[in-house]
Order: sequence, then C-alpha cells, then structure tokens
Amino acid sequence: MERSAAQRLGRALVVIVDDRVANGEVEDSTGPLVTELLKEVGFIVDGTVTVHADTVAIRNALNTAVIGGADLVITVGGTGVSPRDVTPEATQGVLDQTIPGIAEALRSSGLSAGALDAGVSRGLVGISGSTLVVNLAGSRAAVRDSMATLSSLVPHVIAELSGELATEG
Repeated sequence: MERSAAQRLGRALVVIVDDRVANGEVEDSTGPLVTELLKEVGFIVDGTVTVHADTVAIRNALNTAVIGGADLVITVGGTGVSPRDVTPEATQGVLDQTIPGIAEALRSSGLSAGALDAGVSRGLVGISGSTLVVNLAGSRAAVRDSMATLSSLVPHVIAELSGELATEG
C-alpha cells in the first residue's frame, strides 16, 4: 500500500537485540535497513534502540515504545533457539493479544526465500495497547523478506487499530 507523505502510516521504532552491537563490538547493519524500508512504506521512524539479549532490557524497550505512542515496533534479533534468544519471551510479557497468522506468514515466506533464520524463528506478532509489535529474525535476508511480507499486512492492522477500518462481527 503506497501512501504519500501526507498519508503517513504513523510512528515506528526499531529495537535491535544484539549483544555485540550493544557492546560496540560490531556495527548494526539491520537497523538502517529496517528504517529505510519502513520509511519507504510511509512510516515516520522515531529511531533505533539497541539492547542486550536480556528479557528485562527488551521488555523495557518495548514498554517505552508503547507508552511513547509508537504505532509499530519492530524488533530484530533474538528469535532463534540459542539460550540468549529471549526476544519472544520478553515480547509475550507486553502483548495484550497475539496475531499468529502474521508470525506464520513471516516464517513461511522466510523459508521460501531461503532465510533459514526467519523460517525457524520463534518471533511473535501482536498488539500491546494500540501498538503493533513484530519480532523479526536477525539476518539482513530475513529482514528484507519479512519487511516485504509486512508491507501489505501492517497498514491493514494499523488501520483497524485506529478505527479507520470497520471490523466484522
């Protein structure tokens, strides 16, 4: 769904979950990519926050975004099966409801595109207050594929949340 600058989708925040980036050992390569892709579909991106792979740190970043009125929060990383992958657990603690269909669509499209980390991601998608929260796997390939999948789904969810779309029964 393409929108003009006057028809912005809303405000978004990107949360990078990566110990090495948080420690300054490596440069973040996915945050700028997500930001660029969000702007292309019509979001105003408030910024990128980097946190350690720690449940409390992730939950605090999500809660801050929700309280701050973000329409969309995208987390990148920490969705796999290693002991440090705790993004889904942290996210579950802030969600009022999940949207499993979108999470499954992200996994399915990731597998089809060969982004194995997206295919085995435990990432969640859901609503906290009036904010859509999406967990993405951490590779650039997973981010590119997931953002392509989300570009048609997110505007619909945000329109429903804002009352722009009438919902059925």
